[in-house]
Amino acid sequence: MLQTRIKQAIRDVPDFPKPGILFKDITPILMDHKLSIDIAEQMAMQVSDWKVDAIVGVESRGFLFGMMTAQALRVPFIPVRKAGKLPYETISHEYDLEYGSAKVEMHVDAIKPGWNVLIHDDLLATGGTACAAAELIQKQNGTVAGFAFLVTLDFLNGKNKLDAYSKNFSSLVNY
Repeated sequence: MLQTRIKQAIRDVPDFPKPGILFKDITPILMDHKLSIDIAEQMAMQVSDWKVDAIVGVESRGFLFGMMTAQALRVPFIPVRKAGKLPYETISHEYDLEYGSAKVEMHVDAIKPGWNVLIHDDLLATGGTACAAAELIQKQNGTVAGFAFLVTLDFLNGKNKLDAYSKNFSSLVNY
């Protein structure tokens, strides 16, 4: 079962990035090319009915399976990056996250008006980063088609924040 394979591959790192946090490290998954392919194919299958025109991947781990899923769906991939990392003109959104605050950006011409855009990140915690990506999509007159995550930390209730943007939600593993 895919969920079991993913959970077996994820490494727990205690006290990262600060004491008291148990970090779910997905990088061991990347050592297993078959598992990585299976993850991208499953994500693509789970969102195939959402009429996705593009996928936004959130820096940096959201780039990994976001790009692979975009390829599987044959749609564009759009990076959302930390402030100051994109070379062209950008729009930005500042937000609070579980460890402080942050600002993310995307290119001003990344989303075509009316596009249905899927937001992907590796992990959903409190939902701040995913909501910031949704705000960027809406600033460019796009619609949030839904959210897809590899891992969701249910106890942090981040999914509740996402409902304001889309009811479509997919996660392969929940803790």
